[in-house]
Amino acid sequence: MAEDLNRAGLPRDPLLHGGRADAAGAGVAGGGDGMGATGTAGAIGPTAAPAGPRHGGVRWIERYTAGERTNHWIVAITFVLLAASGVALFHPSMFWLSAVLGGGTWVRILHPFVGVVMFVCFVLLALRMWRHNLMHARDVQWLKQINDVLNNREDRLPEVGKYNAGQKVLFYVLILCMLGLLASGIVIWRQYFSFYFPIGVIRAASVLHAVCGFGIICAIIVHIYAALWVKGSIGAMVRGKVTWGWAWKHHRAWFRDVAAGRMRK
Repeated sequence: MAEDLNRAGLPRDPLLHGGRADAAGAGVAGGGDGMGATGTAGAIGPTAAPAGPRHGGVRWIERYTAGERTNHWIVAITFVLLAASGVALFHPSMFWLSAVLGGGTWVRILHPFVGVVMFVCFVLLALRMWRHNLMHARDVQWLKQINDVLNNREDRLPEVGKYNAGQKVLFYVLILCMLGLLASGIVIWRQYFSFYFPIGVIRAASVLHAVCGFGIICAIIVHIYAALWVKGSIGAMVRGKVTWGWAWKHHRAWFRDVAAGRMRK
């Protein structure tokens, strides 16, 4: 099995070959990837970035396309605008945050329109990524070993696909919050829709909107913390590619699939 992996152009697996890893951790701790120096020269499939040798022969693999990255950052920017303006509308002491959308009347006018933009972009992103976020038996096991996750004992965890179980749970939380925000937002959008609903429904929708808003803010905070915790994650969403070492260390099952040509990304 070990020799088959080498012939396929995969980096050496220390669990199969013994000895140290081919600097798998270097791709995380220092941005490098010693695996490129020990892997074969052959490409690993259609998503291998033709970046060529770099920093000792680093090899790259595409993780996100330009369209996916653009979509992600549109969602991120609109989220910041909506979170700040939403908090401003929620409590008078935070109204100074309304300046992000012009303050005063403008924040009430623009907030729902920006919300629609974020929802549409999120739907496009979710449709693109949903198949990678389906839960499998290995994800359940990953969640059961949450203590190993928090203590960075990745060698004890089951192999992870493109997204780990924590990312998948976050994905579903975001979907629920987005749907709740859209439904409640339509009801409380006074200029166009509120007059179609009784006051009791509007009040309930206002509470639901606040709960979903709080939920999505907490979810995004966790998302940002996780991206900072796993070094290289933010770079992946900026440049669209990761080193072989990073992919092998954090998303090994996904790396195997891409290397074997079973998926394009």
